[in-house]
Amino acid sequence: LGYAGVVRFRGVRIGGISGIFKSHDYRKGHFECPPYNQQTIRSAYHVRNIEVFKLKQLKRPIDIFMSHDWPRSIYHYGNKKQLLKMKSFFRQEVESNTLGSPAASELLQHLKPTYWFSAHLHVKFAAFMQHQTNSKEELPKATKFLALDKCLPHRDFLQIIDVEHDPSAGDSLEYDAEWIAVLKATNSLVNVTQSSWNMPEKNGLHAKWDYSATEEAIKEVLEELNHNLKIPCNFTLTAACYDPSKPQKHLEPVHTINPQTTEFCAQFGLTDINDRIQQAKEEGSVRGECEEEDEEEMDSTGSAEEPSEYNTDNSGLSSINPDEIMLDEEGGDEDLSTCSVDPSPDHPPDFSASFSDIRIMPDSMAVSSDDAMDSTNEDLEKAGVSKQVEEKSLNERPLKRIGGNENGNSGIKKIKRRNQAIYAAEDEDKTE
Repeated sequence: LGYAGVVRFRGVRIGGISGIFKSHDYRKGHFECPPYNQQTIRSAYHVRNIEVFKLKQLKRPIDIFMSHDWPRSIYHYGNKKQLLKMKSFFRQEVESNTLGSPAASELLQHLKPTYWFSAHLHVKFAAFMQHQTNSKEELPKATKFLALDKCLPHRDFLQIIDVEHDPSAGDSLEYDAEWIAVLKATNSLVNVTQSSWNMPEKNGLHAKWDYSATEEAIKEVLEELNHNLKIPCNFTLTAACYDPSKPQKHLEPVHTINPQTTEFCAQFGLTDINDRIQQAKEEGSVRGECEEEDEEEMDSTGSAEEPSEYNTDNSGLSSINPDEIMLDEEGGDEDLSTCSVDPSPDHPPDFSASFSDIRIMPDSMAVSSDDAMDSTNEDLEKAGVSKQVEEKSLNERPLKRIGGNENGNSGIKKIKRRNQAIYAAEDEDKTE
């Protein structure tokens, strides 16, 4: 799927977008490549506006969509009380409606997939969202959202779901003709610099803003492929396999051009981003700029960047590091999938234990402050008491990966979620 993409398998249309949302990197191009510095090693996995723009050109229905980050506001459409019971440090962001990705919310509103799967927050959570219709003639659509916990002992990290498909279809991944047509139409928008830039929109400043695929463009893609959409199995080894007998501890990573990507881009006349970055490096026009600008960004607040349409205030984030999530020790084995209300009669009973609470999603994805706080008198009273208890308990008991040093000093340390430490053995998980 790459940075973003759509493929088909047995007639099921599957889309996805990689990375998490950070507003200060959202409008930049894809410019990062090995060897990374302290700035680019983080910005490399941030979502970019061009990927969101491409996906918003799609018109045909999506069956399954995947994202790493949760769509913002999705927590209002499931068992929110249980979520906050298990992850109490989410409360401030949930109540201010700032948890998750606003870019993913845009895609959720536009694509309205049957299923949406996410990760990132290390907790199992299910929601059932019914979308508003634009007209009385339009049939309402609903999205079943599911996120799972970390893959560790005694955690809810696995759930099997049956998806309707075409049993007569082949068992190979296939290209999606509409997505290929969108890639071809938006190829001129590819950018490999870190300058902030905006996607075309209908605001009087752009001659063209609609890059959706026409039926004629989709037909041309099918003809290019002779109506054979099967994705070739053309994996090529680009790096030597690890040999434990010959460790190379200080080997610096190098920028590698992926043959599969090269072949894919050549087939459809697309710009190979990795190759474009490599060309710029060889010309020496990007390498020096990247290093200088990266140093400036690390020492500055980035005030020269264009104002973002998204909230950039991170002061309310519950995590110590905006890119990392503090894990709560309590409630890790509880199941969030149990619905706190009766499921819809239209909702299949098989999902009543997995996808919960039907609510109408407003176009803006906004909810009232009362709704965000589950504001019955009883809930408000409980929230006031529980918040004091939570704050007290957070101060008194050590959170995960917080410890003292050899000198006896203790303090909150950053959590390295993406390394082997998060896949610790059962004994280590229990002692944390």
